[in-house]
Amino acid sequence: MTANIDAAMGFAPDYDSPVPYMQRTREYYKAIGYDPYRWAHYLEVPFAPMAKALSEARIGLITTAAPYDPAKGDQGPGAAYNSGAKFYEPYSGDTSQEHDLRISHIGYDRKHTTATDSHSWFPLHALRRAVAAGRIREIAPRFHGAPTNRSHRHTVTVDAPELLKRVREDAVDAVLLVPNCPVCHQTCSLVARHLEANGIPTVVMGCAKDIVEHCGVPRFLFSDFPLGNSAGKPHDQASQDATLELALKLLESAIGPRTTLQSPQRWNEDGRWKMDYNNLEQIGEAELKRRRDEFLRQKEIARSLREKAA
Repeated sequence: MTANIDAAMGFAPDYDSPVPYMQRTREYYKAIGYDPYRWAHYLEVPFAPMAKALSEARIGLITTAAPYDPAKGDQGPGAAYNSGAKFYEPYSGDTSQEHDLRISHIGYDRKHTTATDSHSWFPLHALRRAVAAGRIREIAPRFHGAPTNRSHRHTVTVDAPELLKRVREDAVDAVLLVPNCPVCHQTCSLVARHLEANGIPTVVMGCAKDIVEHCGVPRFLFSDFPLGNSAGKPHDQASQDATLELALKLLESAIGPRTTLQSPQRWNEDGRWKMDYNNLEQIGEAELKRRRDEFLRQKEIARSLREKAA
């Protein structure tokens, strides 16, 4: 009966909605023996209006991707989660140069995207094309890496102020923040809030709608794609340029905080990929045990790296 009604009304199937990442993460952590994760949540959201036309603006870029280091194990396309490749302090890179930034250190969607095109998570080339087209005046001289710590306090009190200091040194007029994993989306949301509270307009370009909106940000461009593709579809320049253009339009058009713009692009026709990410209904007990053991192993690696970095 429901199927008949859906067909008559032209409804989409219920699964073809934004992935409930917070719910799935809570249930997943509980299933492998850990307390549910506490996601950042604010009612008040800062907002800094654009002071310049984009054609006169210098745009900054913040990423959660990590510079490739061959000494840190497999970080290639499709590599398993590799906490050894994490970074724990903000870093900066020259936007006039090429960079090999990867996402093996975080939990992107390894089933539905292969991480073979860094332009789908690091839109530096799309920004260069926007400069060439006269859409923006210039890219800031540096981009910056935001560590994906699970500690809200550390992000808010240490990393966000440091990133604010760096983008101020770069004299930016606005900043794009591009997360990848669920925690990355929270990290970028917290940093965006801090930048806006200090007068710098931002757009978070992401794929985890519930996490970003739960935290509360000024401007959010939502692409309903698998995690790891916040800047557009891989190997698809038209998709990447269209995604960036929506982010730029959002900078121009938002009149207040909590403004979400959803990209019209779809990953595929049926949307069934949304049923898979950390979905306990599709993970057997043997696989859960394997993941529990691997989580403990990766947690120990990350702990030792944090201690070395301290």
